[in-house]
Amino acid sequence: MKRKEKTEKKMKKTETKAAVARTDDRDCPFHGNLKARGRVFEGKVIKKFPNRVAIEFERMVYVRKYERYSKSKTKIHARLPVCMEKDIDIGDLIRVQECRPLSKIIHFVVISKVKGKEEKRK
Repeated sequence: MKRKEKTEKKMKKTETKAAVARTDDRDCPFHGNLKARGRVFEGKVIKKFPNRVAIEFERMVYVRKYERYSKSKTKIHARLPVCMEKDIDIGDLIRVQECRPLSKIIHFVVISKVKGKEEKRK
């Protein structure tokens, strides 16, 4: 009985440590102190790094010379919060929102996952 109690206590401690590590992210708009404000974009994840994703989306740009619109692709690097790392993979459609500059290239943070890779194919 005592061994069971000890193992249960250890399990509880590791569970709480995992929960604390998951929510201990400073640069998380949900669990940390990061304020997300400004522009919101939706794009497809093309690369995934530790704590960062690169997304790409198309937009229409007006060409004054020809008085027409052309398609242009934009690539943005966004902070990937620890609490969302397991949910987001390459090929997913995600929503990012502007925040304060977190590094030289990161000025956005991931807010939510819109569609998964499998859902988009259907």
